[in-house]
Amino acid sequence: MIEESWESRTHLLLKDESIEKLNNAKVLVVGLGGVGAYAAEMLCRAGIGQMHIIDNDIISKSNINRQLLALNSTKGKSKVELMKLRLLDINPNLKLKADEKYINIDSINDILLKDYDYIIDAIDTIAPKIALICYAVDNNIPIISSMGSGGKTNPSLIQIVDFGETYNDKLARTMRKRLRKWGIFSGFKVVFSPEQTNPLALKLIENVSNKKTTVGTISYMPAMFGSFMAADIIRTLAEIEDYKF
Repeated sequence: MIEESWESRTHLLLKDESIEKLNNAKVLVVGLGGVGAYAAEMLCRAGIGQMHIIDNDIISKSNINRQLLALNSTKGKSKVELMKLRLLDINPNLKLKADEKYINIDSINDILLKDYDYIIDAIDTIAPKIALICYAVDNNIPIISSMGSGGKTNPSLIQIVDFGETYNDKLARTMRKRLRKWGIFSGFKVVFSPEQTNPLALKLIENVSNKKTTVGTISYMPAMFGSFMAADIIRTLAEIEDYKF
């Protein structure tokens, strides 16, 4: 039996020109937790040819319920290094840049490039999230940002909309106040859910930089947020249109 290529099923679905566009695309993924790692993997498996991944965190025990990279065997290990090995194991020909760094308003210009075709913001803290969005807007780079997946359980309510159209999302509300100072009110995509957050799932935390609360999260919601983001980027870059009978 002749062995098929790893992209053979993708080739059955997409036109050659769409495959070529994905192979030539360069995508940045910042944040490799519950949302970002799934997004990065979906992009890689779809044939995105160049990726830049960034995260400065390590795997903790509390990540195991929802994060792709989190296993008992990976506790204490670098998320960016684990993701790097995983992506290259999927596609050894992937052109991959991996940085174990923390992004903020002061360091962002030294870390990021200006030739991305798309950016995924899967950061879960406000300050670096705002910095990344401002960078993308200032440099006219398309970006899709993840709003809060925590405290929610209904996947049928997940949507991709312009940031200005979000509602019932505490993270988006906080970001709106911060972005107003930069003159940004809309103009970039987000994945969000208008499902009301379960207030019992919220917990105050101390001694964590840029984060005052943590929220309970079920296994599948961050994964679906990440998959929604990857799907939107893939469909956009490959110029995929809905099939009409």
